[in-house]
Amino acid sequence: MKNIRKKIYEIIEPCDGNGRISLIYDFLIMITVVISLVPLAFKETTTTFYLIDRVTVAIFIIDYLLRFITADLKLKKSAISFLLYPFTPMAIIDILAILPSLTILNKGFRLLRLFRLLRTLKVFRLFKFFRYSKSFEALVNVFRKQKDMLSAVGTLSVAYVLVSALIVYNIEPETFNTFFDAIYWAVVSLTTVGYGDIYPVTTLGRLVTMVSSIFGIAIIALPSGVITAGYLAELNNKTENDSPNKDD
Repeated sequence: MKNIRKKIYEIIEPCDGNGRISLIYDFLIMITVVISLVPLAFKETTTTFYLIDRVTVAIFIIDYLLRFITADLKLKKSAISFLLYPFTPMAIIDILAILPSLTILNKGFRLLRLFRLLRTLKVFRLFKFFRYSKSFEALVNVFRKQKDMLSAVGTLSVAYVLVSALIVYNIEPETFNTFFDAIYWAVVSLTTVGYGDIYPVTTLGRLVTMVSSIFGIAIIALPSGVITAGYLAELNNKTENDSPNKDD
């Protein structure tokens, strides 16, 4: 039985270039994810879309069960792995991708119609696609290694948004009815988006906006540089690890 589970584990884990069956399985899941998202692009529900949903969710359930029974091989924590696996990030995403299709509600109950919002959770199926992307895996490693730097930049961004919002909210209380409006303005200014739906009208308020936009460029550029440099370093490490040993 253990040998069977080990074989299943080798198949369902994203292929590293070895194993034709594993490669086929990866390709099958990726295609299934893409197909499952097609009905979300249409408002109406047809028989074809219903069948697509039923078939794809059945595949997702099988994939989840296979991963669950091989959880100890993945997490390497013996029997407790089966208790921990449902709470891992990818397992939660898998459940969120499956749950909306299993929610059958009576349309006669008005309150229960709120659960139709679960339909939007099907978008989480897109995240299943990332499981099989080597580039995404490298990007995750970048965020893991640079988490301290990115956390510092994130804290700086939040602090700057709050300070800018407080300043402009007190400068132009007539323009910004609530503090949330000021925060919204600060965010779009920080990211240099500037939708134009709410903006300062006084000279002092416009000066604050100019400063906020300039600092926004600098603050937004910081994480971009960190992620880019980390990603290139990760790709270089992967290239060196995959290349043959020159001394051999």
